[in-house]
Amino acid sequence: MGNLLKVLTCADLEQEPNFFLDFENAQPTDAEREVWDQVDVVLKDAKGILDELQAYKGAGQEIREAIQNPSDEALQDQAWAAVVPLVGKLKKFYEFSQRLEAALHSLLGALTSLTYNDPTQHLEREQALAKQFAEILHFTLRFDELKMTTPAIQNDFSYYRRTLSRMRINNVPADGENEVNNELANRISLFYADATPMLKTLSDSTTKFVSEHKNLPIENTTDCLSTMAMVCKVMLETPEYRSRFSSEETVSFCLRVMVGVIILYDYVHPVGAFAKSSKIDMKGCIKVLKDQPPNSVEGLLNALRYTTKHLNDESTNKAIKSMLQ
Repeated sequence: MGNLLKVLTCADLEQEPNFFLDFENAQPTDAEREVWDQVDVVLKDAKGILDELQAYKGAGQEIREAIQNPSDEALQDQAWAAVVPLVGKLKKFYEFSQRLEAALHSLLGALTSLTYNDPTQHLEREQALAKQFAEILHFTLRFDELKMTTPAIQNDFSYYRRTLSRMRINNVPADGENEVNNELANRISLFYADATPMLKTLSDSTTKFVSEHKNLPIENTTDCLSTMAMVCKVMLETPEYRSRFSSEETVSFCLRVMVGVIILYDYVHPVGAFAKSSKIDMKGCIKVLKDQPPNSVEGLLNALRYTTKHLNDESTNKAIKSMLQ
């Protein structure tokens, strides 16, 4: 384990976590193995989900033609044939969000347990679990970025629901395999109606975790998030540590994880990430983002601008607001 930890020795980092999270090479210890294995099964499918979402083209043209020619049965059939497999994909993405929620619960259970005295010890000694938590955050922000640029998703699903209810009224049998019952259709519809559906799943799940574990102080969870954010910040702004990343991809991974934990913290902490009492140095984190090539972080800055909960609170420092304008 020792080779995974690179101790930060800068004198000016007294208030910041004094260890390096090895996002590239962390391997599970025996103590981490059980939870790590559970989460690994879910994360193995994450890349495939992102690839499918990135390749999602939608059935816009077929739907338009069907709507413009309501009495042309062949066009109705074509649109339906195009939409059904797409709905199968949308259902799969939604079901993956449920699996991700369960994985997050397992990780939070391990990273906030009373095994160690504080979140720094947890993240330092359970680096492989911290890395998996980071991978979930990275996936979440990437999924939501892709979803935001794919308006076809909601159009396809709305058309599917309208057509299905018409078929039911007329007693026309629908293709069974991808048929989504009404209750599931409502849940899927709500999921995609959110601008950032995976982030909402994660923040709701974290809030639920806190409320279900009344024996754990909420600080165990929020301090885990703030420590993770600060570790990412320190690694990104300290050249000698940043130079240890073997690829530039780790830099963007680290940036995305930092933003993801800030947003989660902002939802779960009673006063959020932007308050004076917040344990996250928001000015420092925003500065780290702004120090990157602008085209590479605009999406992340927008995530802080538009998907956080407390940025526009009166109590938010004006300097922080102006940094994000």
